[in-house]
Amino acid sequence: MRYIKITIRFLFTFTLLSLSLSRVCLADSYPSLFDSRDPLLQRNLERVIESIGLGPAVKKKQLSIDLVDITDLRHPRVAAINGNNMVYAASLPKIAILLGAFVEIERGKMQLDFDTSETLINMIRNSSNQAATRMYPRVGQERIAEILQSDRYHLYDRDANGGLWVGKEYGKGKAWQRDPLHHLSHGATAMQTARFYYLLETGRLVAEPLAREMKEILSKPAINHKFVKGLKESHPEAKIYRKSGSWRHWHADSAIIESAGHKFIVVALANSPRGGQWLQKLITPLYDLIVPDMVAANQHSTLN
Repeated sequence: MRYIKITIRFLFTFTLLSLSLSRVCLADSYPSLFDSRDPLLQRNLERVIESIGLGPAVKKKQLSIDLVDITDLRHPRVAAINGNNMVYAASLPKIAILLGAFVEIERGKMQLDFDTSETLINMIRNSSNQAATRMYPRVGQERIAEILQSDRYHLYDRDANGGLWVGKEYGKGKAWQRDPLHHLSHGATAMQTARFYYLLETGRLVAEPLAREMKEILSKPAINHKFVKGLKESHPEAKIYRKSGSWRHWHADSAIIESAGHKFIVVALANSPRGGQWLQKLITPLYDLIVPDMVAANQHSTLN
């Protein structure tokens, strides 16, 4: 019996060590988005912003954007404008509660049962404040803050001007703890939000099959505005995995978009009563920077 207990303990320790080493290997095999700027994509992003009349908003820091081509996951191409500017992001940081829940599920501290799954789906797809307020204390407010600031994720990093933060339930109660740098209850930067999606796509948020479950919850958005409305009008075939947010003059949207064999992350945070319209307007030209115009490409190939 003692031999069996020692063997089980050894196997458990070996499994934890193997998981830890596999995460280290994964981390080493993918670059940091902070170090993956692409000069051509950057120039094209800036050109698009000027062409649709949002240059003044960018200069006033009323608009922050991160665009990341992840068609080749090991060679992401990043363009950003005000990417490290942290702002109030309304419901977008509910993705941090989603992450907290899945980390605890991965650790065996929570079960992904029907009720948990339905609550998370309602929180993300419908942006339900009631669902978020139920899940927030289940994961634990301190635990979510710990996960966001952990060495594993660095999704809130003081050296990068902050990032994702949830310091308050989505109700009328007082904030538990505002973020240390900017004193926001629900905050985000475009870059750290983009990192969230890149970590998900590269299997570094949680292990499979939980990563697939997490991405599925981000699919099928129920609110038709901003990125979703813009893409539905111009590229209805595109798949979108998304979380948005709106409160007063703050408007945010974030997504992984897949189309025609291409995949990219886009995050936009706006501080203007017209912010929702800005995000709807800019998604199509950003899509066109990543996904080639197949009709034009076919015509060019025919001419040649």
